[in-house]
Amino acid sequence: MPASRTRHLCSMAAALALTLAGPASAACAATASASDAAALREVLFVGNNWDGTADVIKSSGDFAKIGRIDVVPDKAQRMAEINADPIRWIYFQAIRNSVGEGHDQFADDMYSTPDGRSVVVSRPSFADVVSIDLATGKVNWRFPVSGYRADHMAVSPDGTRVAVSASTANTVHVLDIDTGRQLGSFATGDKPHENIFTRDGKYIWNMSIGDVNTALDDPVWDWTKGDRHITVVDATTFKQVKVIDMRQRLDAYGLKDFSDAVRPAVFSPDESKLYFQVSFFNGFLEYDVAADRITRMKTLPKNPATSADRTTWVNDSRHHGLSMNPAGTKLCVAGTMDDYATVVDRATLQEGPLVTASKPYWATVSGDGKDCVISESGADQVTAIDFATGRKVTSVPVGDHPQRVRLGHVQDGWTGPAGG
Repeated sequence: MPASRTRHLCSMAAALALTLAGPASAACAATASASDAAALREVLFVGNNWDGTADVIKSSGDFAKIGRIDVVPDKAQRMAEINADPIRWIYFQAIRNSVGEGHDQFADDMYSTPDGRSVVVSRPSFADVVSIDLATGKVNWRFPVSGYRADHMAVSPDGTRVAVSASTANTVHVLDIDTGRQLGSFATGDKPHENIFTRDGKYIWNMSIGDVNTALDDPVWDWTKGDRHITVVDATTFKQVKVIDMRQRLDAYGLKDFSDAVRPAVFSPDESKLYFQVSFFNGFLEYDVAADRITRMKTLPKNPATSADRTTWVNDSRHHGLSMNPAGTKLCVAGTMDDYATVVDRATLQEGPLVTASKPYWATVSGDGKDCVISESGADQVTAIDFATGRKVTSVPVGDHPQRVRLGHVQDGWTGPAGG
C-alpha cells in the first residue's frame, strides 16, 4: 500500500480511536512507520571531491550506479563571495594547492537524512555543510563552519545529528541534520579530522591530526606538527569527558619515532578495542579502551615502487582507510600510498591477498556486510573486496577523485534529481 494512503487511513483510524478508546492509533503508527521504511532504498554515497558530485550506487551485489548529485549547485554564489573576500580567497587557494593537490575540494563527507529525502555534505573549499534535496538538487540549508575549511563528519546512530570538523578552527560543530541548526560545538586538538559517535549515541570521539601539509616530515621534526590528541565529549552537553594523548601510549609501546596523528579509526563491535592508523605508517594499531593502552601493532607490506621520501606522501598519509566487518572478525585496510587494499584477520592479524588499487582513500562496509568497499581516488572508481576471501569482487567507475563512501538511503525509485 502506498505510504500516503496508509497515512490517510491511519488518520481516519486515529480519529475513531478517540471515541472508541481502541489501540488503532498506535497500531497505525507502527504500520505507517513500516510503510515509510519500506519506501526507502539503501545505497552507497560516493563523494567525488574534485568533481563536486556524489555518485549513488547500489549498497551491495553489483554496486551498479543509480544516480548522481551535484553537491555544488550554488557554486557561482559561493565563488563570488570568496572572490570578494581577500582572506577567504587566500584560504581557498591554499586548500587547492595543498590538501587539494592542485584541485578544489567540494565533497569531503556525506550522510543522508533518515527519510532519504536529502543528503548532507561537507565542502572543504567552501568551508561549509549543506543539505541537498535529492528530489530537486537544490540546497535546503547551509551552515558555514568556523574558520576556513570543513572536513570529516559523523552521524549519530539515530540519524538526527551530524558532527563536522572545522579543521582550521580546531572545532567540531554538531548540527540538526534536518534544519542545519547548531546544537553545540566543542574544542579539539590541532586540525580535527575523524569523528565517531559511540553506538549508543552518548559520546563523540574526535581525532586531531595536526599540520599535515608541511615538509617537516622526518620524525625529528614531529613536534612541529602541532597538538594532536583524541577528544571524547558528551554528545548531549558537548563537555569534554576525556583526552587521550597517543604520544604517551605510543612511547610506552616502544614507538617513539611514530607519529601520534590518529587517522581513520574503527571500533570493535563491543567498542572494547579501537583500531587506528597514524601518519606515515603502513599498518595500524590496536588500542584497549578500558586498559587505556596500545596492545598490538600490525605492519603491512610496503610497495617497493612507493618512494621512501615522506614529503611525497599525500597529506602525511601512508595508509588511509579502515573498516571492519559486522562480525568484528576482519579488518579492511586501504594502503593509500602503497596502492593496494587488504583484508586482515582480526584474531591473528594475518593479512590476505594484496588487492591492487590506485591510491585507495577510504574503506567502508557494504550494505549486506559481505564486502569492503574502497574508493580508488587515483582511478576514479570504487572497488568491492570480499571479506571472506580477501579477493576483489568488482569495480564501478565514479567521478573525479572519490574519497568518502558512506551508507545511506534514498526514496525508492529515485534515480537522480529532477532535471539532473
